[in-house]
Parts: sequence; C-alpha cells; structure tokens
Amino acid sequence: MDNRRTFSNKSAIQLQSDRLKTNGFEPSWGNRTYIMGIINATPDSFSGDGLYSDQESALSRSILLQSHGADIIDVGGESTRPGATYVEAEEEIRRTVPIIELLSANLSVPISIDTYKPEVAKEAIKAGASIINDVWGLRYDTEMANLAAQHDIPLILMHNQHGTHYSEMIMEVKERLKESADLAIRSGVDPKNIILDPGVGFGKTARQNLAIIRHLGQIKDIGYPILIGTSRKSMIGAVLNIPEDRLAGTAATVALAIANGVDMVRVHDVKEMKRVAQISDSIARSQERHISTTP
Repeated sequence: MDNRRTFSNKSAIQLQSDRLKTNGFEPSWGNRTYIMGIINATPDSFSGDGLYSDQESALSRSILLQSHGADIIDVGGESTRPGATYVEAEEEIRRTVPIIELLSANLSVPISIDTYKPEVAKEAIKAGASIINDVWGLRYDTEMANLAAQHDIPLILMHNQHGTHYSEMIMEVKERLKESADLAIRSGVDPKNIILDPGVGFGKTARQNLAIIRHLGQIKDIGYPILIGTSRKSMIGAVLNIPEDRLAGTAATVALAIANGVDMVRVHDVKEMKRVAQISDSIARSQERHISTTP
C-alpha cells in the first residue's frame, strides 16, 4: 500500500474540511497528525488519571498538555471503561462544566466535550467547549447533531456497540460510521465539521482493536478526517501481558495508525506522543522541512 497516495488523494469533503476553524484551531488535514490531550474529570478513569472535582489540578494538567503540543483538550465526566457506572447528566455537568469554564479562560487551544448526552454538551458549549466528541456516534441521541449544527462546531462521531459480534467487522464499522455521518449531515451539520473515530476499545476485542489499526486505510476511504484513541488501552496490556506501563505500546499504535492514514490521535501522554507523531509524519507524510542538519 502506498501511504503517500492515500494522504494526497483527498475527497471533496476532506478538501472542504481543510477550512475548519474553531478557537484558532485550523487543521490542514493530511499534512500532519493533530494531538488531542485527555482530561478525565472522573473518579474511576481506567488509566488512573481521573481529576474528578479538582479544578486547579485539571487546569495545571491542561496547561502542561498544551505546552507539550496538544492541539485540543478533551474533557470527559463519565468513564467509558468496561463496567463503568452510568453517570446522570446532572452529575456529568457538575464534573465537567466548571473545569471547561476554567480552561476556556486560560488556554489558547480549543476544548472538546467528551459526552453522548446532549444536555451535557449544551452546557459545555455555554462554558466554552467548541467541539463535541460523541462516543456513541449519534446512536444514543440524535439531538447531538442538532447542537453541532446550531453552533456550527466540529462533531466527532465514534463507532460503538454493545457486544463484540460482527460478521465482517471492518465493513460493518465503515457502514455504521457512514450512517452516523449521513445522519449528522441530514441534521444540518456541515460536512467539514465531521470527524470519524472507529472506536478502538469500544465494542471490540483486543484482536479486533488491532485489526482496526491495521485497516485504517479502508475506514479513511469514507472520506472524512479520522481520529483514533489507543492510549493506554487494554489491548496493549493484552499483547504485552502487563497490566500497566503501556507507554511504549501506545507509541507503537500511534506510529502505525499514522502510517495507515489517521489524522488525529487522542492521548494521555502528549509530550511523548507528539514526538512519535513528528517522527511518523516525517516518514509517512514526508514532513521533513524542520529536520535539523546537525547529526
């Protein structure tokens, strides 16, 4: 597979998305990999980094992620790990909105709200969020699309399902992502504001998650920018047979995802993954103009 051909062969929708702009974030899809840093405002984050109600710690962490090269800060108030407890919208708002208000007043990068509940997204937007990251891809509540259309903001649509049964996984993931994108457009979302996420770690086994990374090129053929979140996921522990210390494994998944055409990565360890992305972009996208001549 010629990865350079994949990057340069943009669809009309991808060319439109080059003009996406929010809070100073103006991506040129295909030229480099964008970094989304994670802020978990939860007491039960699977990665152990939940900040819950500690707003000052969330701000300090976000400022650090921004300084390390995060292009977006993604704030979530409900853990999505397997077996996590459902959080009512009111509680999710209580966890996330004060943090978003604080971040929006102190950061220069845009903030996304990681939620599938329109009530939460609505309050987060009022607080300063300018991107919606819907882990159910409008399948929980289509009102999310109306919110994104009303505010003319980016909408990340992730593939998710209950259970891990598929007849043809890659084909089914593609079909459902396209259905989500089509639904968003019918609701008035501008195609340039749509970003798709194949949902690593959601409704998939470890082997299926690895297959998603391997076949990202097929998912990219849908015609939208692709985000992927492999950071510290259980599949890394399953492959390495270690419960913790998943940094190296995350780096490998990020590098291979970039080689296979991904446009944005959602990560906990921004400093390290920014460097991985820079090296990977230099190889996969021929972004070599900043290479030093000093050995």
